[in-house]
Amino acid sequence: MNEPVLSIRRLRKTYGTGTDALKSVDLDIKRGEIFALLGPNGAGKTTLINIVCGIVTASSGEVLVDGKNWRDDYRHARGRIGLVPQELTTEAFESVWNTVNFSRGLFGKPRNEAYIEDLLKRLSLWDKRKTIMMHLSGGMKRRVMIAKALSHEPEILFLDEPTAGVDVELRRDMWEIVRRLRDDGTTIILTTHYIEEAEEMADRVGVISKGELIAVEEKRELMAKLGKKTLDVVLAEPMKAVPPELADWNLALNDEGHMLRYQFDSHAERTGIASLMRRLSDLGIAYKDLSTHQSSLEEIFVELVHGGRQ
Repeated sequence: MNEPVLSIRRLRKTYGTGTDALKSVDLDIKRGEIFALLGPNGAGKTTLINIVCGIVTASSGEVLVDGKNWRDDYRHARGRIGLVPQELTTEAFESVWNTVNFSRGLFGKPRNEAYIEDLLKRLSLWDKRKTIMMHLSGGMKRRVMIAKALSHEPEILFLDEPTAGVDVELRRDMWEIVRRLRDDGTTIILTTHYIEEAEEMADRVGVISKGELIAVEEKRELMAKLGKKTLDVVLAEPMKAVPPELADWNLALNDEGHMLRYQFDSHAERTGIASLMRRLSDLGIAYKDLSTHQSSLEEIFVELVHGGRQ
């Protein structure tokens, strides 16, 4: 059970133009986890997925699916992987039932109407099973894409930007669907540039930028390791500038001079807060309120991608 369900080793992709889309990526995906691959557009997220799913050919490196090489055991790999692409490509004139059933047949799986029925019910598509695809809303089409990807009972499901272009309510519905799939034992790998999507759902987060994985951590560990804490001191009287006597704390003056902001490492032996508060008192600087907050995943992501701490 400890063996990763998916192992990516030294994976590279260089296009004919000389562009490096992926630069020697190494990544292990644990069985039964939700892994979010986070990165700006053009970072290499879709290239990575398409290589693993056999759509794009790698320049070098290998992928192991359940310990087997994805080229040498092509059928083994494809049978265990499902992909929900970013684009909504569906057979416009087919019914939902036929669309999903046909996908199962493409993988050489025997007919199993009970499984397809259960799948459509789990994805709240049962009432739409006779509906022609072109008559569905965008959100329902997205659900059908997930049903197609799951039609052959894969162990690993890739979701490429699963909620791109959908409204907030549908996004939350999708999150719930993904959680239920994970509860059923499916390993989920999703790419996203929505920070809240990773923060809401992922067990682990990988950050990719310019074709390189620059961080892979448990979500909470990533936030704890890289996340700074901020102390905001709301002043009783506004200041025009930070007094030179407070230079040691590298304070920022915000809110039109009404607030001093101090960033500190919450894991440090000495945060500097106690000495700062003593100095404020010594200088006769009165304050009305104090508050602290932890960096969000978004702030960490921006710092990583733009060459901050790693």
